[in-house]
Amino acid sequence: MKNPWDVCTHVACFEPYEAGLSMEEIREKYALSSVVKMASNENPFGVSPKVSQSLQENISQVFRYPQARNPRLVKAIADYFSNKYSYITEKNIFVGNGSDEIIDLLFRVRVLAGEHNAVAFDPCFGLYVTQAKFHNCELRQAPLNPDFTFNFDALLSLVDEKTSMVFVTSPDNPSGRLASKEELLSVAKALPKTCLLIIDEAYIEFAGKEEDVSLIAELATLENVAIMRTFSKVYGLAGLRVGYIILPEQLADYMWRVRLPFSLNILAQEAAVAALEDEAFKQKTIDTAILGRKFLSAALQELGCKVFPSSANFIMFQPPQGTLGAKELSVKLLENGYIIRSLAAYKLPDYLRVSIGTEEQNKGFLALCKSILSR
Repeated sequence: MKNPWDVCTHVACFEPYEAGLSMEEIREKYALSSVVKMASNENPFGVSPKVSQSLQENISQVFRYPQARNPRLVKAIADYFSNKYSYITEKNIFVGNGSDEIIDLLFRVRVLAGEHNAVAFDPCFGLYVTQAKFHNCELRQAPLNPDFTFNFDALLSLVDEKTSMVFVTSPDNPSGRLASKEELLSVAKALPKTCLLIIDEAYIEFAGKEEDVSLIAELATLENVAIMRTFSKVYGLAGLRVGYIILPEQLADYMWRVRLPFSLNILAQEAAVAALEDEAFKQKTIDTAILGRKFLSAALQELGCKVFPSSANFIMFQPPQGTLGAKELSVKLLENGYIIRSLAAYKLPDYLRVSIGTEEQNKGFLALCKSILSR
């Protein structure tokens, strides 16, 4: 008898996303009294007090559907940028259920299955790979340089008249490397007019002055560039799933046409609006990340680790030669209650990534590393 679900075989080759053990699972597995998570680049302070207040005030509204297109949040984002960049309006902004939904919808509106291709670096964010595969879009990947800097010549060499999108993450994950404005501007100008350059700026707030590190100040003169950002990192809303993208007006309109009408819930919307109103909390998060980044980078190098320059809220490093390997070190840290990220999934089994935490968390992690590596 024919399998009635054969129609679904195009997804049979996909593997489900497998997250690591939760903090509670690790606490139970290793009989630990406390666990410190420094693996997912989350905000070590949690959320702004204004966000907490907003969630409490709006909890009674969860029985209602959110307003279509989340106009309050769209307006709040437009207002946030309007003083600096008058050309960014509500018509250029699209919000989604995290950057994940935005990436999926970009493939939906920009790709003709089996005809178009997309281009990214290798390694890259896993969702570029899965959504390209799901939408039957060839994903061409250019290797990063050995020091994880960007090889834009190699990237551009993969672009042709069928390339609909080029993805660049800056600062990059997992390395933390930052692409210069000059490089990104050169790439944008070199691409065909029909090709959209999407710059994923999930970590841009930790990289320095916005006008020095982002093309957002140049969007008025660039017709084929989109800037994608998230509320998950600097604003601490990872669990509420809120992302946004600033892109050409016509493409924003197409995105709204195909987005599920209520994908971003009321609490997420109101929390994001409140987060934009607390600049002090945002700056505290940025200052803590920058100070912690300098401290951990220097300290890990003193332990003999190879540390890569980072402009994000995390550091990529390689344990000292002749000591424990990356996998062994991450397991030892885990057994002692510190979760960091193994990069085997990025095809970088010899490297680890640690998120910047509070001063106490950073010192605890470092002391534990020193103890383990000296045994």
